[in-house]
Amino acid sequence: MNYLAERMSAIDASGIRKVFALAAKMKNPINLSIGQPDYDVDQICKDEACRQIQAGFNSYTQTWGIEELREGVSAYYERKFGVPLKNVMITGGVSGGLFLALMATINPGDEVICGDPYFVMYKHLVNLLGGSSVAVDTYPDFKLTPERVEAAITPKTKAVIVNSPANPTGVILDASEMQALADTARKHNLLVISDEIYESLAYDAPPATMAGRYENTLVLNGFSKNMAMTGWRLGYAAGPESVIQAMNTLQQYSFVCAPSFAQKAAVPALTADMSEKVEKYQRKRDLVYNGLKDAFTCVKPGGAFYIFPQAPDNDGDAFVKKAIENNVLIIPGSVFSECASCFRISFAAPDEVIIKGCEALKSLAR
Repeated sequence: MNYLAERMSAIDASGIRKVFALAAKMKNPINLSIGQPDYDVDQICKDEACRQIQAGFNSYTQTWGIEELREGVSAYYERKFGVPLKNVMITGGVSGGLFLALMATINPGDEVICGDPYFVMYKHLVNLLGGSSVAVDTYPDFKLTPERVEAAITPKTKAVIVNSPANPTGVILDASEMQALADTARKHNLLVISDEIYESLAYDAPPATMAGRYENTLVLNGFSKNMAMTGWRLGYAAGPESVIQAMNTLQQYSFVCAPSFAQKAAVPALTADMSEKVEKYQRKRDLVYNGLKDAFTCVKPGGAFYIFPQAPDNDGDAFVKKAIENNVLIIPGSVFSECASCFRISFAAPDEVIIKGCEALKSLAR
């Protein structure tokens, strides 16, 4: 007897995790694959976490999270963007928030638009729920524009996912581009799900948010990419009250609540000075872009810590295989796209690894 649910046939094991598993077997690879900061959690947050554990703050919290963190998140957006978040709930990472959001809103047959390339979870979670993921081609500039969105809208379209700064391209949408998308969503009465996990890592222009631009916008953010709390599984969601209430109900029967001590420790993270980290990653961005641009066609990333170059002969899968055989770990673009022409590099790595990796990749391209 096959005990697996039919829905499991709609998804595949993450291509990123497959590369991580491969990396564990390699000896001292040049690792440009991992999408997590190469710095540690701030000491003040570590100290607060330890203090809360020792003080006995180890039980369940309310499902939607502790009040001081929910209020702190809203105040963070008001300070940074001039828009306080409404109806905030704390989630088990942005991934947990995304899963709850789609569970709460997507029916079988509903269509969800996202830009192609896309973060791997978007497509697979929509498919898992019986929806249809509509990946809109954004090559070669990787911008999700109103024109591209409108061309993909059908009577079945329910939502559009916006991700800026984007994984895997590092491309940023500015405030006017976000407003244009918000206006398009309003015109067609679509739900906007805005994944803003990389908003702290913007290099050439101030970061922007979808919050406050359109009433049917659900903002997802968290502490993994800016504060390096990847293993703490802590995120937040804010948006229409009906959607947040439904997500909260689902969380009661799934994640229950986000880790208690981590919620307390995240409160000081909301007022941390990110400038030194941003400057460091801007230097790394320049290092990888200048190191690759003469050998590969690539869009200069404006944020996050990824770059998405075009592979020789437009065959990203073959080039990644060749790179791995030469001890360089990168991710094939086909993991993030319906097109296999590119590959993803994470420059969340020491400078010497970036330099060594760029030289190796240029040599392989030649």
